[in-house]
Amino acid sequence: MSSFRFLGRPRPLLDGREKVSGRACYAGDLQLPRMLHARPVLSPHAHARITAIDGQAALAVPGVIAVLTERDLPICGRPMTSRPSAVLARDRVLFAGQPVALVVAESEAAAEDGAQLVRVGYEPLTPILDPVQAMADGAASVWPHGLESEHDVASTHGPGGPGEACAARAASNVHGHLATRRGDVETGLAESAVVVRRTYCTSRLHQAYLEPHAAVAEFDLVRRELTIHTATQAQFMVRDEVARAVGLPAGQVRVVPMTVGGGFGAKYGVIDPLVGAAAMVVGRPVRLVLTRSEDFLASTPAHSTVIDLELGVGGDGLLRALRARATIDNGAFPWPLASLCIALLGGYYRCPNVSIDAFDVLTTTTPAGAYRAPGAPQVTFALESAIDEAARRLGRDPLELRLANVAGGGDPMGSGGRWPSLGLRQCLERLREHPAWRERSTCPGEGVGVAIGAWPSQAGPASAVCRADGSGRVSVQVGSADISGAHGSLVLVAAEVLQISPGRIDLVQGDTRTGPWAGPAGGSYTTQSLTPAVRAAAEAVRRQLLELAAEHLEAGV
Repeated sequence: MSSFRFLGRPRPLLDGREKVSGRACYAGDLQLPRMLHARPVLSPHAHARITAIDGQAALAVPGVIAVLTERDLPICGRPMTSRPSAVLARDRVLFAGQPVALVVAESEAAAEDGAQLVRVGYEPLTPILDPVQAMADGAASVWPHGLESEHDVASTHGPGGPGEACAARAASNVHGHLATRRGDVETGLAESAVVVRRTYCTSRLHQAYLEPHAAVAEFDLVRRELTIHTATQAQFMVRDEVARAVGLPAGQVRVVPMTVGGGFGAKYGVIDPLVGAAAMVVGRPVRLVLTRSEDFLASTPAHSTVIDLELGVGGDGLLRALRARATIDNGAFPWPLASLCIALLGGYYRCPNVSIDAFDVLTTTTPAGAYRAPGAPQVTFALESAIDEAARRLGRDPLELRLANVAGGGDPMGSGGRWPSLGLRQCLERLREHPAWRERSTCPGEGVGVAIGAWPSQAGPASAVCRADGSGRVSVQVGSADISGAHGSLVLVAAEVLQISPGRIDLVQGDTRTGPWAGPAGGSYTTQSLTPAVRAAAEAVRRQLLELAAEHLEAGV
């Protein structure tokens, strides 16, 4: 039995009642005085030069206030190095669905009508769609003059290993190449009883959250302060991204997090710089809620990959060698994933001889982003498929083969570091005794599969504020977004420290001005990072209460 009173015991979600009753306020629900509505004009081409943008017909639509291009916004000339920084296309479009112009109107209907009337002239260029072909000698370059710098959001999702420094890039579609080596792979393969050689391909995959990207921005012309109300997993990251894009100090940008209707790694400020810049130009609040089609085209789906893999297993069922080459399609802007792929691909199993190369490649396709442990599903599909095939060819039980080789705490990850702790063996041992596995069907057309996976979660700095009032209620204030019920866990931590009912604790989510700093809600980051902060704050309150009580009662603490 648990020694905790509250932790580990079922509790209703903090926001469950307001969500199921329809009372939760999302960014798309927000109504501000004099608010305008925006609609983007998206490119139909994967790669083209923009020759002209004519918004006169759109401006003739009743209610249309402005047709904005990149040159009209306070972002002109700033580097475009990531999807959020690519507010509107400048001279070229680099993927089908890239926003080229923005129509702002008094109503959503007028904005939609106006967007359909904007005429954009394109000179089609050769698209670069296949990441393997993009790596070939002589292939046309997505960025012929090189990238000026980069913005690595992948690092917020887990410590994959050594990354690349921000620096000017040569004109190559290979944005990054990372490798790991240990042992002698050729000897290991030669000593193997079975060698599985396969190429595994995964496609783009959209997160398909119920709520599309949505944001409302308002600009105070007197104080020159920009406020963004948005559905986001990382309010401080969005604040910094918006500030960079529009040229304001971070202290003059305030991000107010709204209820998030699904994120899965994708709500990291894709449209916020655009909406903020538009509000600065028109001088009125602007709201943009992407349609489902626009969201599919203009946001950041999961990477596609091509993984060439060789797996050698000895007759005793022990892994002898693993060689892999992962080609990762970043799309038009870098979102590096090589380090995470290497860490996982070479880290699930103990193997003496390993050689892995991973390439982050740029193409004229939709920029990729995070989706539920970015990189893990792709490499897990490849590696676990190879393990299953090796088990079949050796005539071994696939679960027992995994148990014989599975990594544990202290074993190396693919990136060169070591797992601090890992419960894969315990999971497999528990599964071995489960009826689902022990009584699995052998009927034709039926089957039960098994696969493993791991994730190198990380923690970072975070702050929390805990207050007790005269009525006996306690408030815990944090600056993190809640996309998975993590805030409910923080309430339980405070309740455990203070030994009071969780029902007497209020969780207050602050914005970037009122909330204590917290990292992004992604990569299994929030609970690990904020729990120590909440615990320390609650312990400070408990200590002060005991000191006050001791003084009042003339007793020892």
